[in-house]
Amino acid sequence: MEDSSDLYDEYETDNTPPWADHQHQCLEDQDNVECLRRKIKYFFMNPCEKYHARGRKPWKLVLQIIKIVLITVQLVSFGLSNQMVVTFKEENLMTFKHLFLKDYVDGSSDTYAVYRQDDVYEYIDYIIDKYGHLHNITVGNHEYEKKGSIYTPMTVCQEFYLNGSILPSNDTFEIDVKVVTECIEVSPMYHTSLQEGYPHFELHFKRMLTVKITFVLKAINLQTVRHRELPDCYDFTVIITFDNQVHSGRIKVDLENDVDINECRDWKVTGASARNINLTVLFDCLIIVTCITSFALCTRSVINGIQLQLEYTLYCRKNIGKEVPLSDKLEFLNGWYILIIVSDMLSIIGSILKIEIQTKVLTSYDICSILLGTGTMLVWIGVIRYMGYFRKYNILILTLRAAFPNVIRFICCAGIIYLSYCFCGWIVLGPYHEKFRTLNTVSECLFSLINGDDMYPTFKNMKQKSSLVWVFSRVYLYSFVSLFIYMILSLFITIITDTYDTIKQQQQSGTPTSELQKFLSVCKDLPNSGLYRLNENRGCFLNCCINRFRRLEESLTSEA
Repeated sequence: MEDSSDLYDEYETDNTPPWADHQHQCLEDQDNVECLRRKIKYFFMNPCEKYHARGRKPWKLVLQIIKIVLITVQLVSFGLSNQMVVTFKEENLMTFKHLFLKDYVDGSSDTYAVYRQDDVYEYIDYIIDKYGHLHNITVGNHEYEKKGSIYTPMTVCQEFYLNGSILPSNDTFEIDVKVVTECIEVSPMYHTSLQEGYPHFELHFKRMLTVKITFVLKAINLQTVRHRELPDCYDFTVIITFDNQVHSGRIKVDLENDVDINECRDWKVTGASARNINLTVLFDCLIIVTCITSFALCTRSVINGIQLQLEYTLYCRKNIGKEVPLSDKLEFLNGWYILIIVSDMLSIIGSILKIEIQTKVLTSYDICSILLGTGTMLVWIGVIRYMGYFRKYNILILTLRAAFPNVIRFICCAGIIYLSYCFCGWIVLGPYHEKFRTLNTVSECLFSLINGDDMYPTFKNMKQKSSLVWVFSRVYLYSFVSLFIYMILSLFITIITDTYDTIKQQQQSGTPTSELQKFLSVCKDLPNSGLYRLNENRGCFLNCCINRFRRLEESLTSEA
């Protein structure tokens, strides 16, 4: 918390709280202050203390433990299912590259490309030939797409400028930048070459931008049967692109596929019982109900904290005439509850999407994976809140919370320096070093250098075509490494260390460090004292009035 203002200066000098000046007020006001103090102290108790104070069961703690188990089981189940889908997609992509790309080699560091006109026609003819002989060459269960009784044809589309006259020998050119697309369709089982079957289709190499070959293949993922899960039917839209947009004499060839996952229309599994999809959906619905319950309980706690903060603010304004510092107001807003609320929302939405994926309404795993993964991560992080009730573990949480504002301010300043190096390296070293070719790669390279990774190759791979740039690169890299590793990282560690030492000293001294803590330090009532057990039907005010009459009776007896 921030340093105390002059609100409690008197308390610091003679150990007398400022509200002691109001001893001549009515006993009802004093009881109300004590009641407010107990309410606030009870609000900040841990679940065990609340149980001893009012016998309140730690329902939120139990619910969070149950939720962690359920969500973790859900995530593992979804991850295993998603892993089979990803493996099937990746292996099919590799299969298509070997089937339809001539002389393709796995793991080749060189970009797959062609350089001669005859090679372009030859590679296109190779794709058409392998597509026509698919049944005879593939070892998988791939089939052509069929609409009714007609197979879906392959399309070969050429994109080129409408018109152009390019004469590099005379340093002249005339070009119309309007792009024209010309396509032909090739039916399956068609085995002739492109030039023989379609003599009118000519590749305009001088004006050509791309040649795209598109076709659809179908397959069934049978590996899920072994895991008691019904197989899915896949539609692979294969797109082979001959990219000539640079017009450098090098046409890069790339193969990618778009995947659609569908529920198989007619299936029969013998020898094993398929997993009942209804049980999985029921389990996801149980998680949704659990998260909704957790969301409601945490939201109620946040609302109670806000109401208590407003009550405390009103008391300070009316009785002391001072405003409550922002740091004390934020103490009532429990960040752990906010974290759990966010995780519950992500888990609920992710579970709904998972149900739709299980029922084949949706086929996109990416959004569902992000939601479930992030929700599970936040749920596990939220458990740290309960670890913080132990003194030895609490110092980590207090250090992170106290150092967070200073860390953010430090990162903002360091980030400006980091971005300046990124822009400078990109524009100066980009033409001479592949790691500085784009802003994204520059940022990744510099971040690796900060962590001490890949230093020597970064220095070594700098091309020495320009002596001036080579010298600049040395100054650039040496200054960056020296600045960030020896100065900025050291200062960053110092901020954390100083905060840790401060928190440790505060815990050892045990003195209040904020106005709110000083207000609560007056209350010495233990959780098991019984003073926190309020009858919810009569309310705190009525209890305070009863205590007032008891004290009046005691004072009259003593006078007598």
